[in-house]
Amino acid sequence: MTTTTGPLATRRLILQGAASVALLGLGNLPFGAAPAYAAANDKYPEEAFKLKNEADAIKALYGKTAEPSDKVKLDAPEIAENGGVVPISVTTTLEKVTSISFFVAENPNALAASYRIPDGTLPSVANRLKMAKTTNVTAIVEADGKLYSATKEVKVTVGGCGG
Repeated sequence: MTTTTGPLATRRLILQGAASVALLGLGNLPFGAAPAYAAANDKYPEEAFKLKNEADAIKALYGKTAEPSDKVKLDAPEIAENGGVVPISVTTTLEKVTSISFFVAENPNALAASYRIPDGTLPSVANRLKMAKTTNVTAIVEADGKLYSATKEVKVTVGGCGG
């Protein structure tokens, strides 16, 4: 049996040192009130998500109506074989985009998704939506205080909302 004097660089010692450094580093991160404060100021549009009618949901979310625009490009399939996962995307060439939302007219709740777009972000959003049946999908882009829209009919062969 051999004995050694002094610390050896064992695996356990290295792991303990790494854990100590990691915990010390976490002490510098802002876990305090800042994230909760930011989340409290980002208001979730709960009422708009509950509405059944597309026009009512748009009014609840934005307070005004949108005008059709060729600068909003809505990409959706003409026929969706499975209404449970319909791929939808929207891109725009508009400046100062602050939000993008998807509305599905014949769904139990018309507002399907709504995104806030931070300054300097590429205004492009993609999602997979549930659709109950064949209906229009509308994308609304809020840019520079105005609303612009694009609409496309998507034919659904098997409904995704319990149909």
